Amino acid sequence: MDRLRAMAAFVAVTEAGSLSAAARALGEPLTNISRMLAQLEAHLGCALLHRSSRHLVITPAGSEYLETCRSVLESVAAAERRIAGQVDELSGDMAITAPVLFGRMFVVPLLARFLADYPRIDARLLLVDRVVEIAEEGIDIAVRIGELPDSALLATRVGSLRLVACAAPAYLERSGTPSMPSDLTRHDCVTFANLPGGTRWIFRSRRNGRKAVRVRSRLSVNTADAAVAAAIAGVGITRVLSYQAEEALKAGKLVPVLERFEDTAVPVHLVYGAARSSNARVRAFVKFAAGELRLLPETSSGKQARRKLSPS
Repeated sequence: MDRLRAMAAFVAVTEAGSLSAAARALGEPLTNISRMLAQLEAHLGCALLHRSSRHLVITPAGSEYLETCRSVLESVAAAERRIAGQVDELSGDMAITAPVLFGRMFVVPLLARFLADYPRIDARLLLVDRVVEIAEEGIDIAVRIGELPDSALLATRVGSLRLVACAAPAYLERSGTPSMPSDLTRHDCVTFANLPGGTRWIFRSRRNGRKAVRVRSRLSVNTADAAVAAAIAGVGITRVLSYQAEEALKAGKLVPVLERFEDTAVPVHLVYGAARSSNARVRAFVKFAAGELRLLPETSSGKQARRKLSPS
């Protein structure tokens, strides 16, 4: 068995989602791909993939081995580039994921500048408002907003954002403006499922301390755009990251409330697998992005502000 070739086939199958798609991507007969996978599993003594007539599911052992395969293949490719005299110019593919709005506002222009500096690197950007399993989905680097759970992943903190509670002027005229977080129990609220806490909103400030309140969710949504739109329509008070409501706040379509209780820091990290930390492209992007992403809007009102984020 050509183990490197088998490793490459295994990686291709996980990224393509099927044996036939991997065979087309590699220009190999389907029987070759199937045979190499079987030989690799026999060599390891465990299943890497669960196969059915409709889809493939990577096993826990397969997920761990996938990172090893990518690292080994990248090391071999790097050695070949050095021998070929390309050590001074990074090249190859890189995959990044980020939340949709954050990605459009910050990662796309950042990535454009990075690619201009590294013309031999090609990138794939996946913008989704969910936590992506980076090993299973072939992602090199993920932008994560919020506290990170314990995991084997490595993370570089690039700063922090703020949460802002806000509502439409018409809603506040109709229902009154809360003066304390506890007042929110008497208000309609629009909750954003992708923010930590759900219907339990926690306010923190240096002067007023920590205030936790269980709000009434009149409407629950799964994207920040929907939460902001619902608040503008007068459904109730919402609480999102400041950049997500920035345009509506500047335009006066939303008004911030409870600002004196709100300087909650929400960390922003670049997350990547331990095996990817030795990848020269990943290291270059993390270093580049960590410097660039420290400049983000962190305003909790309609006033535009560009400032350094909290250092890691």
